[in-house]
Order: sequence, then C-alpha cells, then structure tokens
Amino acid sequence: MAQKIRRSIDVEDLYRLNLVSDCQISPDGQHIIFCLQRIERSTEKKFTNLWLVGACGGEARQLTVGEQSDSQPRWSPDGRFIAFLSDRGGQEQKQIYQLPFQGGEARPITRLVGEFASFCWSPDGRQIAIQFRQKDREALEREATEEKRELGIVVRHIKRLHYKEDGSGYLPEERWHIWIVDVESGQASKLTLGNYDEVGPVWSPNGWQIAFLSNRQPDPDLDPDAIDVYLAAVSNLGADQPILEKIPSPPGHKSMLSFSPDGKWLAYVGREGRGDWWKNDSLWVVPTDGSATPRDLTGEYDLNVGNGTVGDFADRPTVAPVWTADPQALLFQHTCHGSTTLKKVALDGSPPGAVIAEPGVVGTFTCDRMGRQVACCWGDFLEPGDIWLRDLEKGEFKRLTHMNEMTLKDIELGQAEIVWFEGSEGNKLQGWILKPADFDPNRRYPSILEIHGGPWLQYGHTFMHEFQYLAAQGYVVYFCNPRGSQGYGQSFSRAIHNDWGTVDYADLMTWADYVAGLPYIDSERMGVMGGSYGGYMTAWIIGHTERFKAAVAQRVVSNLVSMWGSSDFNWEFQQEFGNQPPWQNLDNFWRQSPMATIGQTKTPTLIMHSENDQRCDLEQGLQLYVALKYLGVDSELILFPGESHGLSRNGRTDRRVARLQHILRWFDLYLK
Repeated sequence: MAQKIRRSIDVEDLYRLNLVSDCQISPDGQHIIFCLQRIERSTEKKFTNLWLVGACGGEARQLTVGEQSDSQPRWSPDGRFIAFLSDRGGQEQKQIYQLPFQGGEARPITRLVGEFASFCWSPDGRQIAIQFRQKDREALEREATEEKRELGIVVRHIKRLHYKEDGSGYLPEERWHIWIVDVESGQASKLTLGNYDEVGPVWSPNGWQIAFLSNRQPDPDLDPDAIDVYLAAVSNLGADQPILEKIPSPPGHKSMLSFSPDGKWLAYVGREGRGDWWKNDSLWVVPTDGSATPRDLTGEYDLNVGNGTVGDFADRPTVAPVWTADPQALLFQHTCHGSTTLKKVALDGSPPGAVIAEPGVVGTFTCDRMGRQVACCWGDFLEPGDIWLRDLEKGEFKRLTHMNEMTLKDIELGQAEIVWFEGSEGNKLQGWILKPADFDPNRRYPSILEIHGGPWLQYGHTFMHEFQYLAAQGYVVYFCNPRGSQGYGQSFSRAIHNDWGTVDYADLMTWADYVAGLPYIDSERMGVMGGSYGGYMTAWIIGHTERFKAAVAQRVVSNLVSMWGSSDFNWEFQQEFGNQPPWQNLDNFWRQSPMATIGQTKTPTLIMHSENDQRCDLEQGLQLYVALKYLGVDSELILFPGESHGLSRNGRTDRRVARLQHILRWFDLYLK
C-alpha cells in the first residue's frame, strides 16, 4: 500500500489544534482531570470542557459538555467531587460549580458578582477559599437598567497609580480579597478586608488557617515588591477587623504559596530585593510559626524556578511547588537550556535532582496524596502538549492522551537542529535551526531570524506553530537565546541590565553570521522579526545594520522615555534602567531606545500592534511607523482591534491567522 503523503502545516490548523491545560491527579492517583479547549470557526468562540483519563491509560473521555468555558478543576480532598469555574448556561458571570465524580449534574456553589482567581478546598471538604474581586458599585449601577447599559461608561475617574493591566484593561476600584464559601449552602463571607490585594490563598492542613500574599505598604503601588506572607485564622470569618499574622520574610517578589503536609512549613517562589527583574526566581521555605527566617533552597545552585520557555500554543504556567508526602522535599519547575524540567530539592540543602528531565516543557503538574505519581501537561517541539504521568517509584514516564493526534498525523513538521556556538566574547550560546520538512541540502533558502520577548525568557523545546508555518512556506527559521535570556544562569540574564542593545545585539549578529555561513542559506535573503522585547531588538537591529532585507516588528518597545508611564509596568519600568525616572536621567533612557538611531534605517519594515496592548502601548508602534514613513522607508502598519499584548498566543483566532498571513506576505515580497 502506498504511503499517505502528509501535508504542510497551515494557518487554519490554529482552528484544528486543541489546547490541553490544567491537569489535576485525583487524591488516590487513579484519575487525571484536565481542560481541553476547542475553537468554533463560525463564531470565533473558544469553548473549554473537562476531560478525564485513567492513570493506567485508556481512552480519555469528556466529563462536561456544552458551549461554555469550564476551567480550574479541583478535586475535593476525598476525591468524591470536582469543583470548577464555569460560565455555563450562557451566563457572563462565572461561578464555582460542584460535580459529583461518580455521576450526576453539576450544581453551582457560588452566587457572587465579580471576578474569580484561584480557589482551594478546605481539608474537610466543607468549604472553599477563594481569591475574589467584587464588581465595582458604579458598574453594578450601570448594569441595573437597559438604558444605562446602552449608554455605557460616561467617564473614568482614576486615582490609583497602578490603574491598568494588560489583558484586563482599566482596573476596578475593588481589590482582591480572600473569601470563604460554604460548599453546602453557598454562603460566602470575606475573610480579609481593606484597600489591599490579597492573593493566592492556601489552606493549612489542619483547616484552622489560610495563608496568602499581600503588600500592605501605605501605597503598595510605590513599593510593589514589599510582598509578605500572612496567615488568617478561619475563626476570624466575618470579623470587622480580622487579625492577621505576618510571617517575617525579606522584601521581594513572591508567589505560589504551598503548605507542607504537616503544616510546619510554607514554601513560595520568589526573589530577594526590590526591582531586580533579572534575578533568578528561587524556591524558599519558612516555618509557619515564624521561628526562623525564610531559607532559599535553590539560590546557591544558580537555578531559575518556574516556566520561562516561550511558546505560541501551549498553556504551561508556573505552578506552586509540590511537597513530598514525608515532607522532606519539594518538586518544582526549572527553566534551563531551552527546556522546563521538573526537579526535586530536599529541605536539608542537598543539590536538586531530576524528576522529569526529557527535553520539553513541563506545565501544570500535581501529585497524588501518597506522592507516588506526578501528572503533568508536557510537550516538546513536535507536540503541542498532552497529559503525561511519571511514576516516581518505577521511574516510568508515559503518555496518557493524544488529544491532537487526528490533526498532527496528517502533517509533516520540520525538525529543529540544536546548535551551541561561541559569541563575540567567547561566551557559550544555544540556538536552533528549523528547516522546511522537505528540506533539500542542494538549495539555498531564504531565512528568518526570530527574537523572543521578555527579555528574561527563553526559546527552546516547545511547539511553535508560527515557526513551523514559516518553515512550511520555504523558510529556514532560526532562533537563539542571547544574553539577557533566562535558563543559563543569573549572570547571563543580568548581562544586559541597564544596557539593552549591547551584548544582546552582538550575540544575535554572531548567530546571524553563523547561519549566513551555512551552505544552504542565501545570505542576500535574510529577514528578522520579533515581538515585545523581540520587537525592541528588531527595531534596534534595523537602526544598526542593513544586512536584513525585510523586518517585522511586533508589539514593539521603540522609545524607553515614553514607555515610562504608558506601560502597565508603570513607573517600575525604570528599575531596569538605572532606577531613575526619565527626567532625572534622560540620556540613559534615550541611548537604549531604538528611536535614537532609527534615522539610519533602510530595511523595509512591517509594524504590527494590538490596539489594546497595555504592556507596550500602541504609541510605541505608532512612533516607529511614523518615523519610517517620514524617512521614506518601505513600511506598513497592521493594527488589531480588541487585542492585548498576547495576540500571538491567545488572541482571537481569525486575528492570529491574519497576523501570520501578513508576516508571510511581507517576507515573500522582499525575500522571494
């Protein structure tokens, strides 16, 4: 029988590929529940349902059905119920629902009006702690009548320094607080009050306390890294002045709290110090009784804790560290050399060991009650992501789901070659070269240099639909992690601190030199593109060299002076650039701005920006476009209404498709 000819990947595959996320293993280790997102082509709507697969394998089965968003599934401590968020029934307001695992209809637990974040069961399964933000009174009044709803917002009255966030827009006046909901009755009460945000609640094993993170400075927006760990007694529920216990810790960014099974320790992910964005995130532990200061378990090993690997498809967040059952160690994600692995570190300070070290990316992971199995979302360069299980006793790592098999079996994907090369200062660098699936070594190909955002992120062993699509159109796509990236140690990521456009530029040009020298590369048909910090570097490159015949600059940072205050990074942006505002050190901001050298540009450049980008404000892209047009450089501007900074990863699918089509059109125009 003749072998079936496989096709190339195309833009329409963004509709066909399903997104696997948020896997949770049952307490007894027998089942894994997860979310599966699909896209309805005719309406552009994204629907997510809950699915279930056995730890022993077998076919995954759909647990919830319907055109809704079911998310954040969480097992009750006894494994009898699953709580999850849903907007089922056509409701705009999401609520927490409870689903009996052995069968039956899901019923709503909450009847709240506002925004849900994380939540967790109490140890006895009778209550749920929620991070919740109520809807503003003015918003409720505006929605009270149809006439007011049609008129919409009349005016925005802003008094807070930190007033907007990318993906959320303008922030409400209400703050995040910790609420407790009775599972049976649905009665909800505030545990915390005040003009502060409280986030990331976790329940103590004895059920008496809830730990959370909060910045309770007089004005937290002026000291954003003054985050502390707090304990609140559940007996305070409903009190006018709840009593909080602060656990002493050094100032610095903190997230992802996790109680030890015996209740004696709290673990968290964080950094020590204010404003040092380039530092590794470490894994810290602190006694819950406050008898000792927090201890950094990973700092001496120069590890970055969390997932910092860039992809455009998989949903693989950094999640809280997981304690072993004893509890003498913790499991955590580790960003390193293009992969996000899973490691284990003991409380005694011994060097961390590998749990999942295969080249790829570990996303959400959870352990069963006995700590014998780890379920995770895992994927690599050729796989968008599925549910995998690591047996910690046998060492076996097995795949449990194949949620995109029907689509991928017909597609011929390109293989990426890993290259370690030497930078301009003898520094060791890692890159990847992706060739077309039908690569012919006797041909000379046009090429595209891709530059990641961040800059404290990394490219690597993760599925990138964009890269595969461009390679399928006849381009060699190459990418690397220049200095400033994560995954190669703290000194590596610090190398561009207050010095953007220096050694990072040198590393990228060295990489371009290496690729240009390959026999199958046409050095006269080289393009460059990137987004966010990658857009910054693209704009920087076209102002410093004419070697690239076309460029695509997306969600750019073009002017560090006007970036100050216009970004949702607010004034904090200055911490990366000498920690002074522009009026105190204007030359420093300007010398690192692409607009300072844009007058030398000759490269045809396509500029792409989302109109609702609050991270790199629209004005950044507009400045670059107007400058290039004024200079007579071939340039075009593509704007995406209603989209935020993350368009390429989670934007509306027709806009993601249009984005890729415009990128291909531009490079085809100048490189083919």
